[in-house]
Amino acid sequence: MDIQDLVNSINGKLVGNDEFFSIDGFTGKFTFLNNAHTGDIVIRHWIDEVGVKLAFDKNIAALITQTPKNGALEMAEKLNFPLIITDKIELANAYALQHTIEKFSPNSTNVVITGTNGKSTTSHLIYHIIKTAGYHVLTNTDSESEFNTLIDPMVSKLISDEVIANGDLDYLVIEISEVQGWLGNLMKNHAALMSKAIKPKVGVITNIAMDHIGLVNSIDEVFDEITAVPEAIGDGICVLNHDDELVMKLDAKNPFYTSMSEIDSENAVYYDGEGIIYNGNRILTNDELPFNSYHFIQNILSAIGACISLGLEMEDIINGVKSYKALNRRFAKLNDKPLIYDDFAHNPDGIKATISETIKLLPPNKTLYVVCSIRGSRGVEINKLNVEAIVESMDDNIKLILSSSNDVVNDLNFVEDEEREVFFDTLKENSIDFIHYDNLEDCLRQTYEKAEIDDIILLIGAQGMDPAESLLKDII
Repeated sequence: MDIQDLVNSINGKLVGNDEFFSIDGFTGKFTFLNNAHTGDIVIRHWIDEVGVKLAFDKNIAALITQTPKNGALEMAEKLNFPLIITDKIELANAYALQHTIEKFSPNSTNVVITGTNGKSTTSHLIYHIIKTAGYHVLTNTDSESEFNTLIDPMVSKLISDEVIANGDLDYLVIEISEVQGWLGNLMKNHAALMSKAIKPKVGVITNIAMDHIGLVNSIDEVFDEITAVPEAIGDGICVLNHDDELVMKLDAKNPFYTSMSEIDSENAVYYDGEGIIYNGNRILTNDELPFNSYHFIQNILSAIGACISLGLEMEDIINGVKSYKALNRRFAKLNDKPLIYDDFAHNPDGIKATISETIKLLPPNKTLYVVCSIRGSRGVEINKLNVEAIVESMDDNIKLILSSSNDVVNDLNFVEDEEREVFFDTLKENSIDFIHYDNLEDCLRQTYEKAEIDDIILLIGAQGMDPAESLLKDII
């Protein structure tokens, strides 16, 4: 690859050297500055003169950034080092992803998963089924959702590292955020841009709902972000949630449907209340499913639909589903008496679905303690929608406990006064009693001590609830 081809492909501007800096040229690897070796290319949202000097000392091939600051341009000129400036860093990361797949995994069969809810469970389940079937597969889904943003070169690095260490990949399973941004600015058409770079044989769209308030402010904007994904998938198969009205408005060339009720279609898999049906046959019963809650069965259906579309053997698909263990914080059971469940419910649909499923498990005349961490530094709007979802889900048997989690979050997730106040005001307006704790440890300890042996404690929320499991081990 010529450096000018790279510059042109990402609508960039080249400063400093007009050739790759390292003697041996470009290794083909895109990575982070601290991980970079001779001949690699580094992509960073911003870089200063210290970073440019470090790149020079590491003898990397080139630097790509969106925001040069504090003398970065001058240092690149002084050292005659190639610094590429792009107005949209997502173009660089999409290019890196496409180039990495073409160089390191050109023969793999690729799958993309996007949507508002259920992406991680669906992606991880597809990965597990393929791996259980004996194939070499890589996914970017992890329990803390750190690698699924695609706003940096992490996935490109994961792919090249895996192939170099363990040989050619048979499959890539890539989770893509349906809406993405940086510093409050929307990266328009992110999901479609990344899907096109990956060139999937199968794409899964789980649902379309509100999240990422501030980047998008209406359901129509979320739909606009996802609507280009089927086009990016092209002749590949789109696995679509037939129960989602907006998903069904997408224009997919080769659709495969999933549903929680019967569908009269050969290209469909559905749930009939007693198990999962495909081509008129019950392939899995309720007792064989790793989860029995509504939204998790939807995820199972999406994963099965994807694996059928990939042409995997039905026996391998069934064995993979039966043997699946959930990701952390996906309705994970942390304790038996009282029952404690922990779920990464962090947006309105997730909150309503998780509370609804949990209350079905509650014995008569017992209490469900809903312990919710307020989303910190995410804005008033998403917190207002979240608390309204809690209000809609409230029941006479529910007691609501809130935490700001000041003791466990960093400054990027700190709950601002206005975020806390919108929770309090909305609950008071709806005459809903609640208890609030500044610290998560106090919140969990007090709730655990109050709960009787047959009650249920449900932990919900994003970053502010992530450390709950480790704290509870000490408390219990």
